[in-house]
Amino acid sequence: MVLYAQRPLRALLQLVADLIALAWIYLWVKVALALRETITALERPGELLAEAGSGVSEHMDTAAGHAEGIPLVGDEIAVPFTQVGEAGTSLTNAGTSFQESVAELAFYLPLLVAVLALLLLAATWLPARARWIRAANAAGRTKKLDPAARDRLLALRALTSAPTRKLAGVHADPAGAWRSEDQKTIEALAALELKRLGLRRR
Repeated sequence: MVLYAQRPLRALLQLVADLIALAWIYLWVKVALALRETITALERPGELLAEAGSGVSEHMDTAAGHAEGIPLVGDEIAVPFTQVGEAGTSLTNAGTSFQESVAELAFYLPLLVAVLALLLLAATWLPARARWIRAANAAGRTKKLDPAARDRLLALRALTSAPTRKLAGVHADPAGAWRSEDQKTIEALAALELKRLGLRRR
């Protein structure tokens, strides 16, 4: 499989583009991981809130238990402690909920950042790279053909893919010359197609 052009300058440009693509992926993966660490650090306030609420609930439940042991008025005295304990439970629940929300955000937001960066790459660099590899390998498979047939096929590809300005530089009527089997024009068009792909004529 042909992955890079045979002409040095074109191959160098392709290699640089591939390295930039890899650097882009590495950069945004690092950004996503750093963002995850930053968001995960926000769980600490939730942990402190949950711990504080748990401590309040535990102490108030203990105090309420002692208060209930007081004869006659124990149940009434225990009510405020019970209420404060319930408030502590609410704090614990709030802290736990906050941690869960932060954990979800720490998962989805970095993932979204990484996916968007990769989608941008997939919409720009990847299609162009895939098109070139497909075209270069298709041109390479023509080596199995008779030289004259190969030139005709490559010339036809040039007629459908090369810019009009370059086609006009080969012949005033390149399509007509191809149809009339003008060998010189066909060879020039085949060379133009190979040059467009960065491949050498064998």
